[in-house]
Amino acid sequence: MKETSVVDDVMRAAVELFAANGYANTSVQQVVEAAGVTKGAMYHYFQSKDDLLFGIYDRMLSLQKEHLDAIVAQGGPVGDVVRAVCIDVIETSIDFLPEGTVFFRSMHMLTAPRQSEVTRRRRDYNDIFASLIEQGQAEGLYRTDIPRAVLIANFFADVHYLSHWYSPEGPEGKTLLAEQLTDLFLTGIDASAAKGAAS
Repeated sequence: MKETSVVDDVMRAAVELFAANGYANTSVQQVVEAAGVTKGAMYHYFQSKDDLLFGIYDRMLSLQKEHLDAIVAQGGPVGDVVRAVCIDVIETSIDFLPEGTVFFRSMHMLTAPRQSEVTRRRRDYNDIFASLIEQGQAEGLYRTDIPRAVLIANFFADVHYLSHWYSPEGPEGKTLLAEQLTDLFLTGIDASAAKGAAS
């Protein structure tokens, strides 16, 4: 059995079981049985159930950070970069909707070191995103009458709430939805629109 197959099978089984039964109510034995692997095979890659829960979210975090770095590295007008980043983080969140749903329900059960690691990784992403918004503000693109942290929190609240209402089987595909949510966000932080409302 290939290494990637073991990891993928275990992760897939864990996501399905955690989603159906809850993290606390799912045993390692149930995961390995559903994955069709031995405990020894699972423990070769995941030292504990805690490690497995972190691994579920780590995949999404890693992919989104890779995409963010690639988009920023391509350069271009900051408005275009921010739009591309927003669309990407929504699309990838939808791609990993089951993983995100499981993680946000269960992250409080992670050990303190793992929770700290998640916080650090999310802060790294947030800091780069914030620097893009700051650059847009400096260029007069985005409003400055509202604290930057509030603008950013408003966007990511929508992203994190996706698991509560979005269904891939629904009428709108992920790209259309990503564009719609991004346009709503960018319209809300547009400096010219804010000035017009104030006058």
